[in-house]
Amino acid sequence: MALDEFALIGRYFRTAQLERAADSAAVALGIGDDAAVLQPGAGQQLVISTDSLLAGVHFPEQYPPAELGYRALAVAVSDLAAMAATPLAFTLALSLPQVDEPWLQAFSRGLAVAARDFSINLIGGDTTRGPLNLGVTVLGQVARGQAMRRDGARGSDLLCVGGPLGDGAAGLAVVQGSDLPPGLSLAGQDYLQQRFWRPQPQLALGQLLRGVATAGLDVSDGLLADAEHIAQASGVALHIDAARLPCSEALGSWPELQQLEWMLRGGDDYVLLFTLPAAAKPHISQWRAAGHAITIIGSVHAGSGVLLDVGKGYAPLTGERGYQHFRSLDD
Repeated sequence: MALDEFALIGRYFRTAQLERAADSAAVALGIGDDAAVLQPGAGQQLVISTDSLLAGVHFPEQYPPAELGYRALAVAVSDLAAMAATPLAFTLALSLPQVDEPWLQAFSRGLAVAARDFSINLIGGDTTRGPLNLGVTVLGQVARGQAMRRDGARGSDLLCVGGPLGDGAAGLAVVQGSDLPPGLSLAGQDYLQQRFWRPQPQLALGQLLRGVATAGLDVSDGLLADAEHIAQASGVALHIDAARLPCSEALGSWPELQQLEWMLRGGDDYVLLFTLPAAAKPHISQWRAAGHAITIIGSVHAGSGVLLDVGKGYAPLTGERGYQHFRSLDD
């Protein structure tokens, strides 16, 4: 007998692994009613973000369902890290062309692993029949006035990134079976695939940056594109030194020009890009000692836009900054 909508939810999503993946104290009412009820802590503000994932746009047409389940939640939770928030709960709006139970079993298993990794509970959502589409809404909390925003960068601030760049794009190349450089080891291939399918939102780093960073976001569309978001919101110019960009050993297997292209425009890295007052520089060594791979990649100045130095002095950007939806519609 084919599963109906409610049987599907009950079998694959109303499970202990998803409903109780984290402390449920903030969930006053979860799955099963017309809506969920959350109870954030006293003095906290809610942080809410929604992501949609489409086949062929956000992930390849051919994919492992369990890895897709993990990735779908990870990239959404990264938005909470970008706001310096602590995860509370998430909802899932899932459109499926048909009920495929092996697919659902694998997908929900990967989703549950991510929910446990990020300490976040599933509290509801929707299932419909249609082309495959994953809509994930995440909810978090942050102390009042402590959310990390894009609009606070000031002249003389340091520009920092929380980890290596370019791995997401290189990982996609590995996943898609592209021609790989001969120097890329099997361990390197595995590392890059994990960086694509299982990005790790920098929640702990985001929380350390509360009240210290002046601006920040996560690198999803590409370093240059996301840096421009901070520059525009803050009304400043960001200077980026290409020689300082952090590169993993695996990415170093590609020619330097390809490395640089992916670090600047590749996207899908989900590391934090943030600005710090110069007086906060001593914090960096403390955070590094705690395991956060922070690199100073530039600085903030009066002016506008993003300027890049590739060894010939700082110059304004030309060409594409990174991925943008509907780009072809504007041409």
